[in-house]
Amino acid sequence: MATTELTVKSLDGPVDPDWCPGCGDFGVLKSIKEAIVELGIAPHEVLIVSGIGCSSNLPGFIHAYGVHSLHGRAVPVATGAALANHALHVIAVGGDGDGYGIGMAHFIHAMRRNLNLTYIVMDNEIYGLTTGQASPTTTEGHKTKSTPRGNVEKPVQPLALALATGATYVARGFSGDQKHLTKLVAGAIAHKGFSLIDVFSPCVTFNKVNTYQFFKERVYKLEDQKGYDASSLMGAMEKALEFGARIPIGLLYSLDKPTYEDTEPVLARGPLVDQPLGLDRKTFEEILAETRDDVALLPRRGRERSRSRKRT
Repeated sequence: MATTELTVKSLDGPVDPDWCPGCGDFGVLKSIKEAIVELGIAPHEVLIVSGIGCSSNLPGFIHAYGVHSLHGRAVPVATGAALANHALHVIAVGGDGDGYGIGMAHFIHAMRRNLNLTYIVMDNEIYGLTTGQASPTTTEGHKTKSTPRGNVEKPVQPLALALATGATYVARGFSGDQKHLTKLVAGAIAHKGFSLIDVFSPCVTFNKVNTYQFFKERVYKLEDQKGYDASSLMGAMEKALEFGARIPIGLLYSLDKPTYEDTEPVLARGPLVDQPLGLDRKTFEEILAETRDDVALLPRRGRERSRSRKRT
């Protein structure tokens, strides 16, 4: 059987990205592709799950399995897939509004469970899809469409939150340094446990403060800092809170620790996809038939509800 050579080009999706020219998300997409090639992972072994937002269109731009789920729900959908099929490399993607806003509770609980999945957040510090409102990571004083007098809310600190909650691979990247970001993504996918990469991914259309130039003047690489120890939780926490004239990027923290999949008794017999349903054939057929009957009734029930509303 003929096979296609694994290249960055072979990972091009069925449609071209429709992001604004210059959007930071282009760098993230390329970094994911390059990381997959570097690790030698076949496309059918990769699942990309997203929520809602500009960045969440990413699953359609890469040749792999993909799910474009609901707003803030990328992590729970990714969780279900990761628990069901351990052979998949599950990568959740999304924006800061999607992941740190409506999806915050899912984010926290996935980290404390140390689920074996990768979460890449394209953090542009603004709501881009809805044209420029303040997001959970918008800095104080930033004037946006929803905060015309300046944002009065303190931004969330996703890296500090990840460290405090239990993530075992915590990193920050910058889409303006795509090669460096590729190394972080490859490390996150290869890591066994919950991996978070918060990526500075500038929105060139609606955020005129946190621009490429803004970050290029401030970011520095942790691997260039002599003596930095990525196994030190307190050292990582100090770097996670550093955001000012200097902002660190790179791997803040890494820890080898049993994952949820390693410790959950139900999964001791293997992933869910390989486990029997526990139903005899007769019961299975009865449930299937009942489901078919329910589906067949749906249109009629819908018409009845419609007529009932008209009568009232």
